[in-house]
Amino acid sequence: MALTLGEVLRRSTGYLAQADLSTPRLDAEILMAEALGLVRLDLYLQFDRPLSEPELARLRELLRERSRGCPVAYLVGQKEFYGLPFRVRPGVLVPRPETELLVQLGLERMGASAGPAADLGCGTGCIGIALLANAPRLHVDAVDIEPIAVDLTRQNASDNHVADRLAVFQGDWTEPLRGRGPYPLVVSNPPYVSSLECQELDPTVRDFEPKLALDGGPDGLVAFRALLPAIAAVVAPGATVLLEGDCRRLDLLEDLCRSQWPAAAVRRHRDLAGHGRVVEVQLG
Repeated sequence: MALTLGEVLRRSTGYLAQADLSTPRLDAEILMAEALGLVRLDLYLQFDRPLSEPELARLRELLRERSRGCPVAYLVGQKEFYGLPFRVRPGVLVPRPETELLVQLGLERMGASAGPAADLGCGTGCIGIALLANAPRLHVDAVDIEPIAVDLTRQNASDNHVADRLAVFQGDWTEPLRGRGPYPLVVSNPPYVSSLECQELDPTVRDFEPKLALDGGPDGLVAFRALLPAIAAVVAPGATVLLEGDCRRLDLLEDLCRSQWPAAAVRRHRDLAGHGRVVEVQLG
């Protein structure tokens, strides 16, 4: 007798739980929906549906990869961010909900401005694209050093219907932006995990997501030391700079910002979990 969807979901959850994953039921539901071509909530309407062998084979493949630690977003090729769908591929950092704070603050600071803004180290393009989707007069220049990120950002901009207001460049921080700007808003989520902390990350992150997007050097601040002078060369007078950082090192990041812009107002913002997440620099 063919196994039903409900029974397979129960077994899949148990299998992932044995792999010591933190959200086995949720992961099993997402992977099953992917294998069956369903919306996740539709699973609950089809618990008695028998599954075919090809459907089971596809699900087994996804479950094996997830049990190895491969992020769910890589397996399904997509991650939601700020209410929008984003394509995700190995080699590019998976968007985190904590990073949505950068978008929220950027929208508050820009208001109805026509822009432009700069998104540095754009990855999937999630920050800049979310800004564009919620600010119809804004234009964004996005930069990443990795070709895969540049390609993915362009695809995501097209998928989210903002490609006409997004320019994407490959290069190191603001190097490709010479002659463009100046920018009244600059946002960035650079690598800020120390090299030692990278070794201690959850294996699903450490072994699968790109080290270049995570490793901030011995003290987690190497990227910021290169990034801040680069930003200073392209910002407009009175600009807002928004930087995601590690809550354990925000004091040091604020010191770096004050050293770069002695007359600026520097403050931090907490994420929904209450952790310091974003440093805001308001230039005079």
